[in-house]
Amino acid sequence: MEIFDITRPLSAETLVYPGDAKPTFRQRDEGKYLISDLHMSSHSGTHIDAPVHYLKSGETIDTIPLINLIGRCRVVDVSSAKSTITAEHLAGKTDNISRLLLKTSFSGCNQFVENYPSLSFDAAHLLTSKGICCVGIDSPSIESCHCDGTVHRELLGNGCIIIELLDLSAVPEGDYDMIALPLRLEGLDGSPARVVLMKT
Repeated sequence: MEIFDITRPLSAETLVYPGDAKPTFRQRDEGKYLISDLHMSSHSGTHIDAPVHYLKSGETIDTIPLINLIGRCRVVDVSSAKSTITAEHLAGKTDNISRLLLKTSFSGCNQFVENYPSLSFDAAHLLTSKGICCVGIDSPSIESCHCDGTVHRELLGNGCIIIELLDLSAVPEGDYDMIALPLRLEGLDGSPARVVLMKT
């Protein structure tokens, strides 16, 4: 079995969305052991958005169905789309799947840029009409920097959980088994996550 860890490392150098808290870590030596204090946003690094993030109601990160985040998924290379991924870029690539990960031109980038690749509303609607229950992307957000939230609301409001800021730079297109687990943070809107793909 081949395992791809598609989680970005969390550190003080981790790319953050403008306005989000920069992760900070303070390790203390307590004599017999080391222990660390962490401070970060619920959307730091590779993270999962819960419906309440944009809908302001509904499922929180501790109540989202784990079945959305565990199972077969497809990695689709849409790097040719540049900054806007439209329904046309996804045509014929979403059949017979329920989880989709988008490999974009942002793969391997570690600096925030405003024109990062994101999903258009028509692409988001295509995914919900196909019954996609999870979509992930390797850019800072599924929606453009100057968004109004319609893409998030279309996805989250139709049972499609969102994973953002993945690292798909070493992952070829294809079908995989995925495990994406957020921390069980009670009542919160999102959580950093460890996401892995497996190929047998």
